[in-house]
Amino acid sequence: MAGYFYDKPLAFVLFAYEWDRDRSLQVVKLPQEYRETYDTEHGPDAWACELLEEIGSQVTERAFDGRTAVDAIRNAISSGHGIGKSAITAWLVNWIMSTRPNARGVVTANTAPQLESKTWAEIGKWTKRCIFGEWFDVTAGKGAMRMTMAEYPESWRCDAQTCREENSESFAGLHAADSTPFYIFDEASAIPAKIWEVAEGGMTDGAPMWFAFGNPTRTGTKFFECFNGQRHRWNIRQIDSRTCQITNKNQIDEWVADYGIGSDFVKVRVLGEFPSASSLQFISRDVVNDAQVREVSAERHEAFVVGVDPARFGDDSSVIWTRCGRDARSWAPIRLKGADTMTLAARVVEHVNTLRLAGNRVIVNVDGGGVGGGVIDRLRSIGFDVNEVQFGGRAMDPRKWANRRAEIWGLMREWLAGGAIPRDEMLATDLTGVEYGYNAADAILLEKKESMKARGLASPDSADALAITFAVPVPVGSLDDIGPAVMHKAQEYDPYASMNRGHEPLVLGAR
Repeated sequence: MAGYFYDKPLAFVLFAYEWDRDRSLQVVKLPQEYRETYDTEHGPDAWACELLEEIGSQVTERAFDGRTAVDAIRNAISSGHGIGKSAITAWLVNWIMSTRPNARGVVTANTAPQLESKTWAEIGKWTKRCIFGEWFDVTAGKGAMRMTMAEYPESWRCDAQTCREENSESFAGLHAADSTPFYIFDEASAIPAKIWEVAEGGMTDGAPMWFAFGNPTRTGTKFFECFNGQRHRWNIRQIDSRTCQITNKNQIDEWVADYGIGSDFVKVRVLGEFPSASSLQFISRDVVNDAQVREVSAERHEAFVVGVDPARFGDDSSVIWTRCGRDARSWAPIRLKGADTMTLAARVVEHVNTLRLAGNRVIVNVDGGGVGGGVIDRLRSIGFDVNEVQFGGRAMDPRKWANRRAEIWGLMREWLAGGAIPRDEMLATDLTGVEYGYNAADAILLEKKESMKARGLASPDSADALAITFAVPVPVGSLDDIGPAVMHKAQEYDPYASMNRGHEPLVLGAR
């Protein structure tokens, strides 16, 4: 039965899942032409139907006889956000695995969390719903993500592999000469060139297929080349999120209002077009990696700066980060899930009192937005001086930065070139996950936390806490041997000196 759908992927998708019975699948109404052809009301969005039909035609044209290798089917799809890329990845895996005995595939994504919690989770979900799903065993968990035919687990399988360059040999030839070797790349813009190069070796036998999906976040990548110098080898599509039924139109309208329809941010996140700049990533992974291994030492009299980012949403964490000059590594971050304002304030006091034992000044900066105001009020009520930081406030240099948050992130990015941070994957992901654009005045505007959540990323709580440590100039000196006159002259780093800020940061005195 499954073999009937060998060159009919759209028919497979509409047959293999219970679109008309399972109400949870009834999100998209099929375009009229497909509704009439397949006699069903619901199914994939129009772009997915078109792609699946085109893939079927490509299979028919190649007429693989089970022995003689044919040209690889290569499809690259760049798109805006939220069009259902993970779902079609799952459909393709189910179609290939169900219709081709001894098929062998590899699925990868830009990060391990994306691969495990989004891409592979979607494959597991749709396989359970698939009429042929009982043929396969699907396992999950780090290092154990695979889909195997129960009776032939070695020769008929699909594996999830992380895309680290040192893992590139896992993408070497799949050797399915009598079937279909296949690769699926999710968030393909961020997959290293080495992985692409090794995967080429898997396109030499059988009836190979290669699918690359992603937001076109970067130029100069292998994914970019699919649409440019290598476009003669790839079937390409660019999908505008506004044309899809399932996308969040309110979110799209907000992005267009914030950044402008012609901005790189909207090009990438809505229109499915590559940016004019080389990347929308505000802080590169290379900068973060270097800061993770750099050795620095704090000066004896440098002040401790404590950044506090209170959680705004229920699934966020409140984070306390400590920096002393170029060193933001030596003090472990404090992350509190579900802490109320009183608990968070108490933890700040405890941490500050511990730091003061070293004899250095301690400066506390708190994000005053949302519940942060309550934390600030509590700290002040018990006698602590606190700097309130308003991310949405006016930047000191409004010609360059759209708001205060963008400005202090800019200072943090500058500091990272010479600073030290721990090997903390949550911090690294936060730092590299934030994208940027420009507002109507051509000032740099960072992506909102809500926007990051909308595209499946966590709120960058750890990075915001570290960024808050750059919100005010920092004096150098111990409590005992540096007086006010010296304090005003000796500064570790004063990014605002030329702006005549007009006041010094509030410093915790002896209590």
